[in-house]
Amino acid sequence: MTEIVNTAQFEAWNGYEGEYWAGNHDRYDAVNRGFNEPLLTAACISDGDRVLDIGCGNGQLTRAAARRAGSGSATGVDLSGPMLGRARALAAAEQIPNVTFEQGDAQVFPFLDNAFDAALSRFGIMFFADPMAAFANIARALRPGGRLAFVAMSPMPGTDLGAVFGAAAAHLDTFAVGAAEGQFTDPERIRNLLSETGFRAIDVEYREVEGIWGNDIPDATEFIMGWGPLHYHRSLADFATDDQVRQAISAALAPYVTPDGIRLRVAAWLVSATTALP
Repeated sequence: MTEIVNTAQFEAWNGYEGEYWAGNHDRYDAVNRGFNEPLLTAACISDGDRVLDIGCGNGQLTRAAARRAGSGSATGVDLSGPMLGRARALAAAEQIPNVTFEQGDAQVFPFLDNAFDAALSRFGIMFFADPMAAFANIARALRPGGRLAFVAMSPMPGTDLGAVFGAAAAHLDTFAVGAAEGQFTDPERIRNLLSETGFRAIDVEYREVEGIWGNDIPDATEFIMGWGPLHYHRSLADFATDDQVRQAISAALAPYVTPDGIRLRVAAWLVSATTALP
């Protein structure tokens, strides 16, 4: 494992958060897999490409990129030991020979210069402690004219997720689903960040993708109850309001019942860019 500077996230993703995601990899993939094809298309992944997946988690997107790259390769980098263990096991089970996974911090990972043709991230870039350092490091790892594509959560209010998590927040004093803050919530801030770290041809597009959150209301409710931030705020309340939180989530999920499960739309910014040519 290489140097880690993002210590708070390292602790989270090697503790409860990482264990929960690794243990529920299929469920999180069912929620987020709708972004895979838009990302692969935005990054123009094709045969022979060398692809980097930042914050690869359980590796579903990395494996999809490896298949698309064919004679090329895909490398996933993540802080989380539990999720990387799951990613390696799934890649072996699916017999994907051109994929590798590394534990490390993308802000300081010692990538070789010009080592990749494209870089992807499915929400993994949202957890950088120093986004400026991270994207400068990613830009260095890409060849001139290399492609970047990632998705980041857009503000939650007014979305399906906002309705569900807002219902839970009504019973948790420390949990607020309001106007989000941060580097990746506003398109102009995203453009400025990428421009300052060496990227060009920057495009930011609002995208909604439908994900499956459970087989039925009880199933989806228990999955959401264990979601990292919600679990954290439940713990701050000593789990005293769990009955109310569970009932609120169940009621909020009712409009999203379909014959094949609970379907919620996940809203995100789909961002693409390239590094400068010589």
